[in-house]
Amino acid sequence: MSSLMRYEPFRELETFARRFNDLFTSRDVFSNLPLFGENGTFSPKVDVSEDEQNIYIHAELPGLEKQDVKVTITDDNVLTIKGEKKKEEKQEDKSRNYLRIERSYGSFVRSFTLPENVNADAIEGSFDKGVLNVKLPKVAPKQTTEKEITVK
Repeated sequence: MSSLMRYEPFRELETFARRFNDLFTSRDVFSNLPLFGENGTFSPKVDVSEDEQNIYIHAELPGLEKQDVKVTITDDNVLTIKGEKKKEEKQEDKSRNYLRIERSYGSFVRSFTLPENVNADAIEGSFDKGVLNVKLPKVAPKQTTEKEITVK
């Protein structure tokens, strides 16, 4: 029998992966981090798509009402979605000791720079069941003209 050990190149990687996984499955790792606690941040998930006539923005805003959300557009074609998800304070919650809070609360702002071919005057928005839908109609792009400059 040979006294040489067989080399296994992935053994160290497996050990690292196991230790890394243990770090994130430990019970108390996230208890003091604000990202995962009561003072966490809320950033809605957004899908942006387009077809030949429109650009569509769909934002998931669970737990919010229409009056909690504000959508604006600036002269330089920046669409901004603002809002705040407030924490519900109930009397019976004061007697509970939470072991884990995964829901996030707080103010959020998402901004999108739009292309020049969006008709800002015809933008439509709707809010239904915690989903904000914004429809941005496209216009024909401006035709550029070329003028030759005489160089002296």
